[in-house]
Amino acid sequence: MPGEISPTWKRLGAVSSPEVRASHADRDRVVDVLRVAAGDGLLTAEELDERLEAALSARTLGDLAPLTADLPASAMAGAAGAEAKDLVRIEQVHSGPVERLGRWVVPRRLHLAVTFCAVTLDFTDAVITHDTLRIDLNMMGKTLKLITRPGIVVDTDGLQLTHSKVKHRPAPASSDTPVILRVELVGRKIHGRVVVRAPHSRRWR
Repeated sequence: MPGEISPTWKRLGAVSSPEVRASHADRDRVVDVLRVAAGDGLLTAEELDERLEAALSARTLGDLAPLTADLPASAMAGAAGAEAKDLVRIEQVHSGPVERLGRWVVPRRLHLAVTFCAVTLDFTDAVITHDTLRIDLNMMGKTLKLITRPGIVVDTDGLQLTHSKVKHRPAPASSDTPVILRVELVGRKIHGRVVVRAPHSRRWR
């Protein structure tokens, strides 16, 4: 049922045997929760770094449990239900716009091969469970638009531009904002634009 917490989180949240050894999967699930929580503004950059280090070095379930004990159940349930794909391929020619909006799960790698199709990737409410997204781009015409939020860094240095340009106006962030996702854009953009900007609303300002 929506909102339920999986047995994994019951195991971590109410540990009856804290001395039980933690597996790689247990550590990875806690890391996912911490990244989602940071993306939702529940953790500062320092808190995220400290907890990630503790999670990755945890030996037992008792070591892991305190790292998420002060986070709301919704944060754990959301991360538990999010499974990022290793690779997503999108190939379109002369069709409608390609859009990823709302609480979509960001994959580890995105292959975009589109011709004269506008593309919008809105990270405002996206579910982010890892620290890097690589976008392999082969795009001709129209605009590739990335809508960011504080904590998301976009690197366009790997792009080859032909009769195209990049307009980079990311969401403003303070010095203590944790970097929750680094987007690496590589490949080719022929004609059109690449736009990186904040949401139009004042929510993230």
